[in-house]
Amino acid sequence: MHCIMDIVLNPALSLSGFVVGLLVGLTGVGGGALMTPLLVLGFGIRPVTAVGTDLLYAAITKSGGSWVHHRHGNIDWHIIRLLAAGSVPAAALTLSLLARLGAQGHGASGLISAVLGVALLLTAASLIFRQRLLEWARRRPASADSQKHTAWLTVLSGAIVGVLVTITSVGAGALGVTALTFLYPNLATRRIVGSDIAHAVPLTLVAGLGHWWLGSVDVPLLLNLLLGSLPGIALGSHLATRVPERGLRSLLAAVLLLVGGKLILA
Repeated sequence: MHCIMDIVLNPALSLSGFVVGLLVGLTGVGGGALMTPLLVLGFGIRPVTAVGTDLLYAAITKSGGSWVHHRHGNIDWHIIRLLAAGSVPAAALTLSLLARLGAQGHGASGLISAVLGVALLLTAASLIFRQRLLEWARRRPASADSQKHTAWLTVLSGAIVGVLVTITSVGAGALGVTALTFLYPNLATRRIVGSDIAHAVPLTLVAGLGHWWLGSVDVPLLLNLLLGSLPGIALGSHLATRVPERGLRSLLAAVLLLVGGKLILA
């Protein structure tokens, strides 16, 4: 019990949650891309515990964001159904794989660290090349066949994000927004962001509950992170219009490239 209280009252963890929440509010980059490697590399927490805890953290925080976006009409439920058709089954299959490997074993930890490194590199690339992808996507001709292909590609994108999120807790934010930006270039940015956040709720909830079942969720750690991150997200959202977003995204991309490379080469 003493150990649990130490974790709950650890100011370094709460401060880390605040800083990550602040950056998420400022840039919109998913907390998993920042929080999970920080827990693994900065606090020495086992990768599988960092991922499982961060997934439930994301489900809780993004539920509030989804409600706000829903009230403002920023959610395209058709797109969410397509994404979930791929992501939820993919998450269930990935959880089955982790259970076979043994969630607390060396095999699962090694897999999570390696895939986490790759996911961070992909996230950094999405931050760097998102605008170019959008410009290229807008030049594509629209047709009935292309709409059908877009639907299937949306399901496939959901499946890929589902696997990455379940293994690493990374991908629902930056990668999801990039995929939707590419597939739906004429959709308003606010609806892309709102739809991505809303889709992340059932995905992270299913994946997080699966990790809970596997025994890889640390509840005191979760509460401590929420204690810092909720005010951080609120402050970051308030300051978002006053901070140069492009410069912050470039800095975050550089950090994610370094951290992702370290995890892959470790």
